[in-house]
Amino acid sequence: MVNPEVYIHPSSVVDADVSIGEGTKIWHFSHISAQASIGKNCIIGQNVFIGQGVIIGNGVKIQNNVSVYAGVNIEDDVFIGPSVVFTNVINPRAFINRKAQFVKTIIKKGASIGANSTIICGNTIGKYAMIGAGSLLSKTVNDYELWYGNPAKKHNWVDRFGNKLNFTPSIKTINVQNYTYTLNPEGNVEEHD
Repeated sequence: MVNPEVYIHPSSVVDADVSIGEGTKIWHFSHISAQASIGKNCIIGQNVFIGQGVIIGNGVKIQNNVSVYAGVNIEDDVFIGPSVVFTNVINPRAFINRKAQFVKTIIKKGASIGANSTIICGNTIGKYAMIGAGSLLSKTVNDYELWYGNPAKKHNWVDRFGNKLNFTPSIKTINVQNYTYTLNPEGNVEEHD
């Protein structure tokens, strides 16, 4: 069901049995496949492909030239930079049909993925995590972590606004804009408001 308060550029293709929330904009030459679900107030850039059954939350921004294949789930307020690549099969072969072997990838609320990054399937990117541009990510990323490089590695932590959290051995709690971030003994960040 496509809400009448949705903008779909005439050059884009939206298959039957698609759900698109109000305020969402789908720009030039995009293709939304059957049974996909896109939330409210999303921006789907030029030349974006959304695969069959993909679920996208509210307030998501997917920039130009991104393919979100079946098996990828994107939660609310996620940013996906231009030309990000998602995969959904671990060992693809052109001559073997592996559609029954798609591996799930989850991008959690508020995460950002920089331009030209490649996300290997089977991993989760945690809440408000940030993946730097041009990264090759082949591991799961915890909430609030900053990863970048090829291969991508953890370099720091970020707050929900994308600013670095500079924890030290003596500073385990940081307050930013009415939010408190604590580095727990396992090395993970917890947010309190």
